[in-house]
Amino acid sequence: MPANAVIRRPNDFTGVTLAGQPMAFLVTGKHTKHTSMFDWTIPARFSTGRHVHRVQEETFYVVDGECEWQIGDETVQAVPGTFVSIPPGVPHDIANATDKPARVIMTVSPPGHEHYFEELAEMVSRSGPPDPKAIGELRRRYDTEQISALQTHK
Repeated sequence: MPANAVIRRPNDFTGVTLAGQPMAFLVTGKHTKHTSMFDWTIPARFSTGRHVHRVQEETFYVVDGECEWQIGDETVQAVPGTFVSIPPGVPHDIANATDKPARVIMTVSPPGHEHYFEELAEMVSRSGPPDPKAIGELRRRYDTEQISALQTHK
């Protein structure tokens, strides 16, 4: 692993596009053995579906927009300045129920979840609807036990 600082300047985009919105990879397993960090624009009317990680822990800091997240038994109305830390084993749903995108800074520890996002972006960019079985298998490979489906709010 290189012993170089990672510097990202404005408009220095390395990452993927998901549901038409950018997810910038700020720090990945290529740079550190501790965590991945993403600048994620969550699309309007989007939900990850309720899921749980057995090993990974995640943090989220809302920069812009509003989200409604289910974390354990609590519903969190996340507005700019809201921070949450989700340890392994806590079921959660990351959702944007509004008509406008929301922007969050997200970390996943240990690193490597960037590969999940790369594979997911490739899957959903193909013509036709994504195969739910293939997405389920992808999630399982990346420590994500899906409890309810990824969805677009109506």
